[in-house]
Amino acid sequence: MSNKPNFFSHFATTVADLSGKPFTFVAALALVLVWAVSGPFFGYSETWQLVINTTTTIITFLMVFVLQNSQNRDGKALQAKLDELILTSQAANKFVGIEKLDEDELREMSKTLAEKAECVEEKADEKSAAEATST
Repeated sequence: MSNKPNFFSHFATTVADLSGKPFTFVAALALVLVWAVSGPFFGYSETWQLVINTTTTIITFLMVFVLQNSQNRDGKALQAKLDELILTSQAANKFVGIEKLDEDELREMSKTLAEKAECVEEKADEKSAAEATST
C-alpha cells in the first residue's frame, strides 16, 4: 500500500466534501439569484442566458468526474473492509471478491442465498411455533 499522496484523489475528496456542505448550496443559490437579478441590466440577452448555461454545464461536467472518483474510492474501501470481516469471521470465504463476478454469476449466487434464507426462515418459524405450543 502506497502512502504517496495522489493529487487528484486528494482534490476529489476535498471537492466532494465541500460540495456536500450547506454553505456550498447557499453560495450556488446566491450566484443564481445574482444572475437572475442582473437580467434586466443586460436586457435578458442571449449572452446573459449563455453565461449561466455555460457555467452550469461546465461545473456539472467536471463534478461528475470528481464525485465519481470519490465514490469509487469509497466503494473500494468499503469492499476491502467487508472482505476483511469475511476473512476474519466464520463466514464462507467464497464471498470475498464477489464484486468482480459477472452479472449472471452474481444473479446465481443471489438466488442460492435467497433459497438458503427461505430455509432458515422456515426453520425459525417452525421453532417459534413449537415454542409457542409448548408454553
